[in-house]
Amino acid sequence: MSLRSTGSVLVVFLWSSTVVLGQDDWGVTYYTQSICVLKGSTVELSCTYKYPSGYKVTSTFWFTRNDVYGNYVNLSYDPDYTGRVKYHENKNNHTLIITDLRESDSAEYKFRFITDHSGGRYSGNPGVTLSFPGLKVVVTGGDIKTLTCKTKCPLTGNPTYIWYKNGQQIYESSSPQYKDPVYSNYRDSYSCSVKGHEDLHSPTVCVQDQYCSRVTYNQRRICVLKGSSVDISCTYVGYYSVTSSLWFRPKQSGTWRDKINPVDLTKDPGYAGRVEYPDQESRTYRDPFILRITDLREEDSAEYRFTFKTSFFEWGHSFPGTTLTVTDLQVKMTPDRVTEGQNVTLTCITSCPLTGNTTYIWYKKNVTSPKASGRRYSITDITSEDSGEYYCEVWNGRGSMNSSTLMVTVAGKQTSVLTASAGITVVVLVLILCLSGFIWFKMRGCKSPSDTTDKTDDGQTESTPVYDNISDMVMTSTAAQTADTDNQDVLHYASVHYSSSKEQEVPLYPPIEKQEEEVQYVAVKINCPSAATQPTTQTAEVDPSRIYSSVYKPRINKK
Repeated sequence: MSLRSTGSVLVVFLWSSTVVLGQDDWGVTYYTQSICVLKGSTVELSCTYKYPSGYKVTSTFWFTRNDVYGNYVNLSYDPDYTGRVKYHENKNNHTLIITDLRESDSAEYKFRFITDHSGGRYSGNPGVTLSFPGLKVVVTGGDIKTLTCKTKCPLTGNPTYIWYKNGQQIYESSSPQYKDPVYSNYRDSYSCSVKGHEDLHSPTVCVQDQYCSRVTYNQRRICVLKGSSVDISCTYVGYYSVTSSLWFRPKQSGTWRDKINPVDLTKDPGYAGRVEYPDQESRTYRDPFILRITDLREEDSAEYRFTFKTSFFEWGHSFPGTTLTVTDLQVKMTPDRVTEGQNVTLTCITSCPLTGNTTYIWYKKNVTSPKASGRRYSITDITSEDSGEYYCEVWNGRGSMNSSTLMVTVAGKQTSVLTASAGITVVVLVLILCLSGFIWFKMRGCKSPSDTTDKTDDGQTESTPVYDNISDMVMTSTAAQTADTDNQDVLHYASVHYSSSKEQEVPLYPPIEKQEEEVQYVAVKINCPSAATQPTTQTAEVDPSRIYSSVYKPRINKK
């Protein structure tokens, strides 16, 4: 097949492989569009996806936001979800699992996949909306009130509601309504929760507004650094004055250590010497109740509640309390492997957003001056000079802390293995083609003589091994050889065979005595004349003494 016809076939093949893709070739289908969950629980978001035949999926992930460069942030690498996200994939089904849900996780979650084709990527939009119920007690009616425990979104399953009066659990019911009539002159407070999540109470409400006893926490969630200190506070408003109060910590399961007589933190061995109630003796009616914890440890992460006694009732517990999270610091690099010229982002990771005015400062080890400020430090067009150990320092109103160092290693740019292999293959093919062409042209200009069979005097085939046969040689005249000097620089190596003929008048060499077989190789310089210098009517006479003067072939006399 000619080169021209080969090229035509290639073009036809490329045209025939072109496929017009439609929107129906791509898709993400979510099992549900919205999920209502409770804080602290675990949720699974699932979907199926499709893509054109012949494509291969190289990456799959879920996301809720974009980074400063506009890139989708994989939840597995999002600092806000560290240690709480898992992926499970089965063929074209993908499931996102989030544990220890927080109210800050309320967002729209989308699935995205990337294929091995340029532009072959897709995001399922709209995604799955994850929301939290936000329990609250709604009061309706005139002199006789109706209390209803409501949520912002419908809870899945058949939840059981728990009702509390003045902080004490009264009863459980599958109905969200309080069973007894409540009169408008009652001075009691009410709240509700869902069974299995007893620590997630609704805010307390009063039938008589400010006249009922209730506690308001100044902060519902606090996130602080390990080793620092924290103040947790609340205010009390009520018809009855407080005669005694204390702070306590429920168990992690959601139940109290002691429902009737909760353990005062100042008497808890786990907090010995680290807990105090500042200004407790001098406080006035309007002053807040304060719990101060110093030298914080990660195991101090828990919910803290305030409880009190009045002249009317004992231990009026208040729900919900303040959730304290004590966090360590880590540095995460994105991407996790760096090559020169890339953009790199270092993130100071905490298990929760730090409370209060927080300052982040970035340092490179053995470099005195700071590199940057802010929770994220971006290095554009990174070079080998940027290699080294980095760490962040965090300050807030209660202290400071340094993260552990992260070693950043910048690798040099590497040539693609595929590109290098392709280049080597092309070079080898070109060399082979050139060599083949060179040999072909030489063979056309210099053809080997026809093979002959060497025989003995009695006509039998010679048993002695011989060389490649050269029975005749066509040479140019001496003048032609002199003129065609350009073709005389090529050395050809060959073996020579001589035919024994009775018609030969002059022997090329004298007879020799019987001796052991001996093989000798020679180098023969053969001049191949060009077509222009080859004789057309006469063959030049061969001078054996000159051509074969260095050729010796032993013969064996047969008896």
